[in-house]
Amino acid sequence: MNIYHVWCDLAPGIRDTEFRTRLAAYMDHLRERDMITAWRLTRRKLGLGPSHIGEFHLMIEVRDLAQLDAAFGHVASRAEPVEGFHFGVNSLVRNATFALYRDFPDPVRQEGEERF
Repeated sequence: MNIYHVWCDLAPGIRDTEFRTRLAAYMDHLRERDMITAWRLTRRKLGLGPSHIGEFHLMIEVRDLAQLDAAFGHVASRAEPVEGFHFGVNSLVRNATFALYRDFPDPVRQEGEERF
């Protein structure tokens, strides 16, 4: 499983519930088309966390990089309805930071033959 991470803050004046509602519509659009497997939104609690990453943390699970690439291709088309979902979320946030992680060890990993 690969996990695409997004940390962000809300733009000034944006309600947290509006962000959650629009994000759910966007993520559900992608999930219904099998472009993501699952997603989860968390929020920093008690101010605990690094100051350089955002208050909100979105985790998007994809089976493999092919599924992630399909999702990126769909969003990059800029065609409706996905463009409306993307803009509907992107316009609410600032200071976005992105990362891609994978489960470890990889399912194909073998031990004992490494040369490092």
